[in-house]
This record gives sequence, C-alpha cells and structure tokens, in this order.
Amino acid sequence: MPLHFPNVSLLPLGRYASLYDREQMRRINARILELRGLLEGRVVWNISSSAVGGGVAEMVRSLLAYARGAGVDARWAVVQGPPPFFTLTKRLHNAIHGSAGDGSPLGAAEHALFERIGRENAFELLPMVRPGDIAIVHDPQPAAMVTPLARAGAHVIWRCHIGHDEANREVEHGWRFLEPYLQDAEAYVFSRAAYAPSVLDSARVTVIPPSIDPFSTKNQTLPASAIVAILAHTGIIEGPAVEPPMFLREDGTPGRVDRYAEVLRQGGPPTLETPLVVQVSRWDRLKDPVGVLRGFARIEASAARCAELVLAGPDVHSVADDPEGVAVYAEVVAAWHELADEPRHRVHLVSLPAVDVDENAAMVNALQRHASVIVQKSLHEGFGLTVTEAMWKSRPIVASAVGGIQDQIDDGRQGLLVDPRDLDAFARAVARLLGEPTFAHQLAVEAEARVRERYMGLHSLLRYGALIESLASRTRTVERAAPAPL
Repeated sequence: MPLHFPNVSLLPLGRYASLYDREQMRRINARILELRGLLEGRVVWNISSSAVGGGVAEMVRSLLAYARGAGVDARWAVVQGPPPFFTLTKRLHNAIHGSAGDGSPLGAAEHALFERIGRENAFELLPMVRPGDIAIVHDPQPAAMVTPLARAGAHVIWRCHIGHDEANREVEHGWRFLEPYLQDAEAYVFSRAAYAPSVLDSARVTVIPPSIDPFSTKNQTLPASAIVAILAHTGIIEGPAVEPPMFLREDGTPGRVDRYAEVLRQGGPPTLETPLVVQVSRWDRLKDPVGVLRGFARIEASAARCAELVLAGPDVHSVADDPEGVAVYAEVVAAWHELADEPRHRVHLVSLPAVDVDENAAMVNALQRHASVIVQKSLHEGFGLTVTEAMWKSRPIVASAVGGIQDQIDDGRQGLLVDPRDLDAFARAVARLLGEPTFAHQLAVEAEARVRERYMGLHSLLRYGALIESLASRTRTVERAAPAPL
C-alpha cells in the first residue's frame, strides 16, 4: 500500500492577533521570520499513522497548516500497513501506557513485521528526502523509519504522544521493543518529562505539551443557534433547528453538516433543556467508556438534576490505526444493555461519522459546547486533548488524576480530578458540578484562562521551531544509499 500524503491547508498566523496584544505579535512574527530563513530550501516532514480520528492527527494537521502559512515547506506522510501491523502497534501503544492490551507477544516475528512495514514506507518516502530536511516521526507506528531517514541526512525528531508516569513490566516491555529503532533520532519530544524512559539519552529529551488550535473547526466559537441546529440535525438532541447546521471549515470556507449520527438509545433524544454529561473519545479501553457508563448510572436521577449521558466517539470503521475500536464499542453496547431500565433511558451511545474531517469536528464542537459537564475518565492518558478542548470552551470538567491531565488541571481550580477506578467518587464529582452551577462556572472560567496561557497551538509551533533551530545548526553525516529491494 502506498504512503498517503494528506492535503494540508494554509493558515495565517495573523489569526492569533485576536488573542495577543500588538507587541506580543510583533515579537512572535520576528521570531517566525528568523525560523523561516533558517528553513529555506528544507522540508519539514511529519510522519504519522493516521490523518483522522485522533488527537495526534488533529495536532499535526493544525501545526502544519500554520507552518505553511508562515512560509515553511511542511509536508505530511501517513504510513500504511496491513491489519496485523496495526494490531501490533496497538499492542505497543497499550504497553507504553502500562497495559497488556490483548497480551500478544512482542518477539522476533513482531520485530520482523515492524521492520518490514517501516522499510516499505521508507522506500517510498526516501527519494523525496534531502540532507538537511527535518523529519518529525510521531509515536511507535513509524518508528522503524527513524534510522533510514537519519541515514538519508535528515534531522530526525521522534515525537512520543503517549507514556506512563511509572515503569511497570508492560511499560518496560514496550520500551525494550522500541529502543533499537530510536537510537538514530537526534531529539525525543515527550508531553511530560516523566514519560521519557531511561533507555533513551536524557540529553536528547525535550518536553513540549500538546496544544489546540483555538480557531479550528472543533474549537471555533459557535453561535447558540448553530449548536442547536447541528445537534438537532444529527439526531443527538431533540430541538427546533431554526437555521441550517452551518460551520466554518478549517480553510475558512462555509460548511454544512449533512450526515447523521448513529445513536443507540432507549426512548427519544434529550430535549434542548436536558443537562448533558458528555465524554467524547475514541472507543478505546484506556478511555474507560464502560466505566463512565456505570459510574453515571450510580447517580440518582434527582441528584443528577435529570441529566443524561452522551458517550460519543468516531464511527468505529473510520479509524484505520485502531483495530480494537469495533470490539470496545461492542463491550460498551453490552454494558449499556446490562443497565437497569431507568439509567439506560438516560444514556445515549453516539457514533459520529468521520468521512468529512471538518464535519466531524463541527459535531464534536457543538456537542462539547452544549454539555453541562464534560468528563474524561481515562485509565491512562498521555495528555488529554479533549480536556484542553473542554477547558477552552469554558465547560466544567471531571477528569482522571492520571498522566498529563494532572498538568492541565489543578483539582478544585480548573476542574475536578478523581481516581478513575473509583466509580462512586466519579459519580459524586459529576453530581456536584450539576448541582452547584456557581462553583462549576468558576472552574470553567479558570480553565479557559489556563489554556490561553499554556496550550495554544502557537506555543507549540515556537517550541518546535526552537528545537529545529538547534538541530539544523548541526552538520549531518549522510549515508544515503538506494533503498534495499523489498
């Protein structure tokens, strides 16, 4: 299967002028001009495993669009492979998060498959790579491409979006598998310092927290009428769609939500006035959708102020690099059927179409902005972009005290943090935010301010620029050779 090269729009950095004062923007533009001069004639390659369906794809798309808007030749390559390859990389993903996943082996046969797919993808990309180019390789899936890219003369950065605060048997198992493929990277980027394993050279480690684009389709401000129109059209809520379900696409052109959500529910949709508790995530066991469902069911209807739960995720057939999605969604459906009749009437399972990336993002945006409380009850979480999205939209949040979420939220200040395995504590926290609107609003205001201060996409762009500047000043020893025959 050939490499996929997604189209990336061009976005102007001037968008951020509405968030920063004139002097701040002057300094930012001067810095961008320096970096653009440094990168003249070079390509900044980003290599990942999917163009849709997850936070990594969203961040890559956004950062590349702004880099291109700043005059940088930034390109995106998405690796391809057969289903067994993505089953293996999902196993690695789970291991780095400290979980055994499906428990499958990580032995010689798995190394052979991993290297073969890396070699096949590198074979196609290397003719386009020139000495001095920058290659940012994202996560385990394309890690076997690091050495071929380095030998072609590229400055290679391996960017890991996942991790676990404490080493256990599975974490060590995963890193032992990956370590041989990472030695030729000049830099390693992690979301938290605690995620960097001891097997990697600490002098090459840089911490860059993930970020959001506040102007993206998923995060742009939506008028109340558009929120209602989108949610009513998709079938998520019952309401009068008084205008067409419109939004702005990533490139600034108008878009309309035409597709419908697939919803499993008992009875009718929530009304416009019904408070909604919402979790939006992939159908992934580490996001614990079954735990969210069971925890919410412990809240009495009266304590929940008659709120209803919406568990939403992408259509399970739309995410190529997540082979467990179908099985996890089936587990959630089974758990939903096991609920008593009363709480089952208050729980809605929503699958959002992802054929059109912008349309999907508009649906998520509307759902998050309409939520009374947003939850992210992950068992493990590298960072938690859905948490940042909720914070930016000034929504009250209940999230797990795990991973990078602990950097985003100070418990009791920007949201409430809970032990993800304590369903009673989760239920109490959700009920508190539903029952104390003044307190919930206070948390939401502080949450938005923290994102503005720490997690804007422009922050990430400048941090990557500084790292690339340090690497580009070095001279690479080129070992370019014709790719080995497949």
